Amino acid sequence: MNENEHEAIAETVQHYIDGARSGEGEVMKPAFHQDATIFGYIGADLFAGPIQQLFDWNDANGPATALQARIVRIDQIDSVATVRLELDNWTGHRFTDLFTLLKTDGSWKIMNKVFHLHPDVTAGGA
Repeated sequence: MNENEHEAIAETVQHYIDGARSGEGEVMKPAFHQDATIFGYIGADLFAGPIQQLFDWNDANGPATALQARIVRIDQIDSVATVRLELDNWTGHRFTDLFTLLKTDGSWKIMNKVFHLHPDVTAGGA
């Protein structure tokens, strides 16, 4: 993998992380393609559809100033990439995010976010 591409992909994901920390969907929006989608479960409920749903949730959720984010893996093949991101303490929640990215018009954009919300172990979850 080209180191410059790796850095550019990480910078794209950083917009998302910065938006989570600030609690502002507009801050994370540059990371995503305008037609991006999101999928995952919150409890038994499927959270799915246009990425605007994430921005709206983030605005309502508020700042996650104690968020710890770690890119675990980036795989890149020419104009496509995948990223695994671990997020701890997003206002008390732990998430694993899997992103697919596409290099479009010279920049990397997240096309899809699939997430796993880990059970709250303090509430008796596993």
